[in-house]
Amino acid sequence: MKSFPLVLAFASLVAIQPLVAEDTSPPAKNAPAAAAKGYRDVDVSQFEKLRVADPKPVVLDVRTSEEFAAGHIPGSVLLDFRSPKFGDEIAKLPRDKSYLVHCAVGGRSAKACEKMSQIGFTNLVNLKGGFKAWQAEGKPVEK
Repeated sequence: MKSFPLVLAFASLVAIQPLVAEDTSPPAKNAPAAAAKGYRDVDVSQFEKLRVADPKPVVLDVRTSEEFAAGHIPGSVLLDFRSPKFGDEIAKLPRDKSYLVHCAVGGRSAKACEKMSQIGFTNLVNLKGGFKAWQAEGKPVEK
């Protein structure tokens, strides 16, 4: 009977060993988060640098036409995410170009990037904070 606690302790150590080994092993090196979700998020400064890069990317504004008319990033192209034709319209776009996508605050543009990624677009960038962040940084706006 004196050996029972010793056997129980040994059995417990053996039983938890696989769990401990998993917890202490180094994390696997996975692909970057951007690759996992199909696009990357950038701040206003990074977005501006990419916007003026050569070759010029397409700046895709996925807000409504009313939002666009009130002010937009110079040179941007409007493609309303809420339009029932949005899926058809993005399907017509060339897949080999770079797209800088934004909306008002970042939600619609992230969803637009997800949709675009699902149909084969590979160079997608989402503006964190959207057009409101762009304006807050004092970046140029067209009407």
